[in-house]
Amino acid sequence: MKIHFIGIGGTAMGSVAIAAQEAGYTVTGSDTALYPPMSDVLRRAGVVMTEGFSENTILNASPDLVVVGNAISRGNPELEYVLDHRMPMTSMAAFVGEHFISRHTSIVVTGTHGKTTTTSITAWLAESVGRSPGFLIGGVPGNFSVGCRPVPDPYTNRDDGLFISEGDEYDTAFFDKRSKFVHYRPTVLILNNIEFDHADIFSDLQAILTSFRHVVRLVPRNGSIIANADDDNIGRVLSEAHCRIISVGMAVDADVRITDVTTTETSSTWSLTWKDGTSIRYSIPMGGLHNVRNASMAILAILQAIGDNQETRQKLARGLVDFAPPKRRLERIGSWKGATVIDDFAHHPTAIATTVRTLKSDGHQLHCVFEPRSNTTTRAFFQRELAECFDGAASVCIGPVNRPERYAPEDRLDTDLLVRELQAKGIHATSIPSDRVSSAWGRDVAEWLTHYVREGDTIVILSNGAVGGTREVLTQQT
Repeated sequence: MKIHFIGIGGTAMGSVAIAAQEAGYTVTGSDTALYPPMSDVLRRAGVVMTEGFSENTILNASPDLVVVGNAISRGNPELEYVLDHRMPMTSMAAFVGEHFISRHTSIVVTGTHGKTTTTSITAWLAESVGRSPGFLIGGVPGNFSVGCRPVPDPYTNRDDGLFISEGDEYDTAFFDKRSKFVHYRPTVLILNNIEFDHADIFSDLQAILTSFRHVVRLVPRNGSIIANADDDNIGRVLSEAHCRIISVGMAVDADVRITDVTTTETSSTWSLTWKDGTSIRYSIPMGGLHNVRNASMAILAILQAIGDNQETRQKLARGLVDFAPPKRRLERIGSWKGATVIDDFAHHPTAIATTVRTLKSDGHQLHCVFEPRSNTTTRAFFQRELAECFDGAASVCIGPVNRPERYAPEDRLDTDLLVRELQAKGIHATSIPSDRVSSAWGRDVAEWLTHYVREGDTIVILSNGAVGGTREVLTQQT
């Protein structure tokens, strides 16, 4: 079977394409710009790629199926050819659901925050106890060389394999506006947290809750939901469930309680205590209460998928010690003028506040570089929240709003106002002018940081984008 991916350069699309090649399909793909590392990884996997979009690419590939990326819209010449000729097409999420998950046990990890980390932990824990799962991880995992793989032998052609997927709530494709996670039909569903995000496709929190209710309804009677006991919004969707619900958290009435937490910048240790009084101590080489919660959800999901007993609980504890965090999750990427440089994917106010709390330690100052890039943080939705989430930082440098021309001034994040509000809290703050948005403004960041950073301090880069080359500037200088 020949499959063509329109928009193959994205992390998820590229990873799925490579997994399809590994599964025995003949894979081709195209995108406007193909950059390393994904272009190199695709090439090594033997995937034939074309830069740019053209009807001739489809003609030459002559695919049996076309996978249309989420970023592809009407007007794309390859898509238009596919539509004109009524060629079989599908979305990435639907392809994964049909060809990789199928009738296997499906663990789906959802939540506004922590999906990539939790999915990575879940996949590694399954691997550590010998289950060899298939998986789809929306980032670069630390324990695996790929972000997606099919269920390996001996489970490939049977129904008793295990597939773990990062359940994105973002919409599926131009022709399918449902959240991607509905295509993965969870047997075990992790509900980690729910907040307002993705302002380009969700009008408000209620719209997001509706989408989560859809995936909750899909869990079968013999399945399970692992629910965050400490998140009020999770409780608002559980009434749709027709399966077992296991609550996990700090709450005294949680089915499995998180207790005795000790956490630093680089490691965490805690206990999970079940209703029957049994308790096991777990450790992970990641800091922060949020990662304690991520790991706890993963542990409970694996236990529900493969069987819960004391021996397996202990095996998971041993496996968790060897977990390697995914890239850009509290990742130490170098040093600059004697300060440690941390790269973190956090870009929602809640995630930023969590990262700041995790990294802030007595005696060492924390300096934040934040890029307003997501479709939510570039707007004024979180103007107030962004002024509050950096509490504890010594300095904050705000990058230019990404593509500000999309919004009227009153609808756009006001970075000047944000700077004034941070300064009123006693935080050194500045913003990069909006006319620098298309240039390498990382050197402007470095020049400003020179006035505040001292040896032993910590610098954290907070973004889901390129940050004007800041990473490269700060890691190339000493």
